[in-house]
Amino acid sequence: MTHPTKSGKPNDHAALAEYLDGLRQDHNESFRKASLRSGLDHGALLRYIKKRQRPTRESCIAMADHFGVNPNEILTRAGYDPLHFFDRSLVDPQALAPEVEEIATYLNRLSPLARRREVCQAVRALVDAAARTAGEP
Repeated sequence: MTHPTKSGKPNDHAALAEYLDGLRQDHNESFRKASLRSGLDHGALLRYIKKRQRPTRESCIAMADHFGVNPNEILTRAGYDPLHFFDRSLVDPQALAPEVEEIATYLNRLSPLARRREVCQAVRALVDAAARTAGEP
């Protein structure tokens, strides 16, 4: 069920809970371990996942740091505006070749997170092999 936040942004508790629980399971961690490793109190993730409480902005960033995801992934699911600091689209467009940016966009669409990581590891292996074949370091 979607509930508006004070800012009027929708907060879909079920979607947030499912996403956080998927991250927790991908890391093979208990609620307590994931909470503590995120720098939160021992019951934080249990409240966010099972009791559908909305995490603070700071808690979203802390969980993202622990799970290795872009904080905006959790912030927006919790009903917060994304932070421009974490917005990759603001990176200098000259920094990435268009074909690299296109692949990054496709990879970012993959879910669950564990599957995305597997595919990224496979891509890295292919790039490493191609570099070795070409005689690059």
